[in-house]
Amino acid sequence: MSNLRLLDPTFSDSFESALRRFFAPVAFETEAPALTMRIDVSERNDAYVVKADIPGVKKEDINVRVDGNVIQIDAEVKREKETKGNGDKVLRSERYCGTISRTFSLAQDVEDGKAQARYADGVLTLELPKKTTAASKKVSVQ
Repeated sequence: MSNLRLLDPTFSDSFESALRRFFAPVAFETEAPALTMRIDVSERNDAYVVKADIPGVKKEDINVRVDGNVIQIDAEVKREKETKGNGDKVLRSERYCGTISRTFSLAQDVEDGKAQARYADGVLTLELPKKTTAASKKVSVQ
């Protein structure tokens, strides 16, 4: 008898695992996936720099709020994608419309009057200067 084993994946699984795979739920694409906002936050001595990926959004549809050390980015997303076949018959239509929002807090308050925001090539860049804290003052005890 030989110690060689058949390396065909359809026959190497046990009957039970083959049945589990057969009856596993199948994911059907029923709707367009929601857009997610991914961010990078970096810190310099004087400011925080935030980069947020928001592709396909007009800059007029982006709102940024600064409240102390809490930053909120909201965007109105409008997407349309159509695939057409013969003639004018629509074979596939995907649309996404809605808002996305991301809220996070920083370690230090932000000087909101000096904050800057730029949007180019689907990336929102925020430069958020740190609020200067008053130096601690020593009080003499009398």
